[in-house]
Amino acid sequence: MTSNRLYAKVFNKIPILGMIHLAGNDPIKRAIEEIAIYEKEGIDGVIIENYHGTVEDVIQTLKKTSNMKTRIVVGVNILPNEFEHAFTLAHKYGANFIQLDYVAGRYSKGELDVKAYSACKEKYPNILVLGGVWPKYYTPVEGSNLEVDLMEAKSRAEAVVVTGAETGMETPLGKIKKFREIIGGKPLVVGAGLTVENAYEQLCISDGAIVGSFFKEGGDTRNPVDRIKIRDFMSIVREVRKHQNDE
Repeated sequence: MTSNRLYAKVFNKIPILGMIHLAGNDPIKRAIEEIAIYEKEGIDGVIIENYHGTVEDVIQTLKKTSNMKTRIVVGVNILPNEFEHAFTLAHKYGANFIQLDYVAGRYSKGELDVKAYSACKEKYPNILVLGGVWPKYYTPVEGSNLEVDLMEAKSRAEAVVVTGAETGMETPLGKIKKFREIIGGKPLVVGAGLTVENAYEQLCISDGAIVGSFFKEGGDTRNPVDRIKIRDFMSIVREVRKHQNDE
C-alpha cells in the first residue's frame, strides 16, 4: 500500500488531531474525558503523548482506549522521538499511527537511526507515521539541506509534519508553502500553532493538523480542553472542507 493510500485509509479528508498531553492530578482520567469531548465536537483523532505525563501514563491510557467504542483514530508519540517504543505500543494496543518529531535530518540533539527505523517500518507496515523535518526544538546541523531532508522524509513516513520553533508558536506560512512545494502531493500536516485566526489559510494548503495548546483553557498545555475553542476551530475546518469539496 502506498503512503498516500495508507494516509487516506486511516484519516478522513483534512483530519484534525487533538493532543492528549497527560497533565493534571489524574492524567489518565483527564485523557479519557478529553477524548470524549474531542469525539463529540468532531475531532478526527488524538495523539497520546508523554508531554507532561510518563510512558506508563501513555500505556494505561492506551489500555483504556483499546477497550472504548469510539470512532476517534488513536495515535502515539513517545518523546523524545522514541520510534521503537511508539511502534510497539501502537501495535500492542491497536493504535492506528505514531507521530515522530523527525524522520529525516541531522540535528544538534541527534539523528534518526535509519536501520532500526526501517526494521520497525517493515515489522509494522500498517502503522502510519507522521514524521517531522526541521521540527520545533531541534536545530539542524550546519550544512543541512531542507530539500534533501524532505525527500528522505517522503520515503520514510506516510505524512510529513511541519512546525514552527516552539509548542503553541504559529508555524510560518512561508515554511508550510516551502514544504508543500518540495514534497508535492505527499500528505503534509501542520503540527503546531494553529488557531481560529490562521486555520483557514493553513489548512487550505495542507492535508491535516495537530492541535494542542490552542484547544486548552488559556492556551496552557497543563489545563483541560476548552469545548468552545474546539467548537469554534471545527467550524473553520468545515468551511475548508466545504471549499475543497466545491472545487
